[in-house]
Amino acid sequence: MKKYLEEKKNRVDQALKEYLEELHYPSIIANGMKYSVLNGGKRLRPILLLMTLELLDIEEEKGLSIGSGIEFIHSYSLVHDDLPALDNDEYRRGQLTTHRKYGEAEAILIGDALLTHSFNLVARANIEPKKVVELMKLVSNYSGVNGMIGGQMVDIESEGKKIDLPTLQYIHTHKTGKLLMLPIECGCIIAGIEGVKKEVLKRYAELIGLAFQIKDDILDIEGTFEELGKPIGSDIELEKSTYPSIFGMEKTKEILEEKVEEAKKIMFDTFGEKARKHMELANYIKNRRK
Repeated sequence: MKKYLEEKKNRVDQALKEYLEELHYPSIIANGMKYSVLNGGKRLRPILLLMTLELLDIEEEKGLSIGSGIEFIHSYSLVHDDLPALDNDEYRRGQLTTHRKYGEAEAILIGDALLTHSFNLVARANIEPKKVVELMKLVSNYSGVNGMIGGQMVDIESEGKKIDLPTLQYIHTHKTGKLLMLPIECGCIIAGIEGVKKEVLKRYAELIGLAFQIKDDILDIEGTFEELGKPIGSDIELEKSTYPSIFGMEKTKEILEEKVEEAKKIMFDTFGEKARKHMELANYIKNRRK
């Protein structure tokens, strides 16, 4: 799996560099976009799209511009998350955050540019125009007020408060989960699948999205700066409600295990051995250290 992820990451990085090389002026925006996108990263979201297309027997070239657009959105969200008004982080992936490198106002505009240009990349998809429109609607929905932004807002509102489990689940499902569900659902649109297979893939995406955020909660306590590339303990410092703060660490790890096992089971039950990579990816999310 590690080798597979590295191969796909290299392919995505190549595409991202090509799209970023088209941008030149204003130079501080162009350079800041390159810095923010190419500053490391697992490329998990575009890889999920390519992996899903592979599962559904569609060539990966049909998904590269869309996956790159999703990665632009993910990168923009990190640029804005790190700003002083939000998480106020100085390091991301072991390097200075964008606002520490270029300035706060510049970072806001760099993030804006990444989000806006993402739709340019999605629009380049070499598929039927009707499907491009569907993709645009989905990308907008999952990255906006009904998705990631909604989750971020409730997360900010919940700082310093004791919140109930449904609120925490809303935060996790929207703030992180929607952008992990997005590439899988994009794959379904590109492949034109409906019915049971689509519902199983959507449920798998929901489960691994939740597992990813639960693992983040764990790593914020048990991780190290060297592994994560950023200071740990920020959730505690900002008084955020997390799975460990509500359930304790032992129960949180049990919940993580349950989500991952359910994700693997539904994929195997529906797709059999053909879903082996999706199953291995669920394990990767559970065991990751960064």
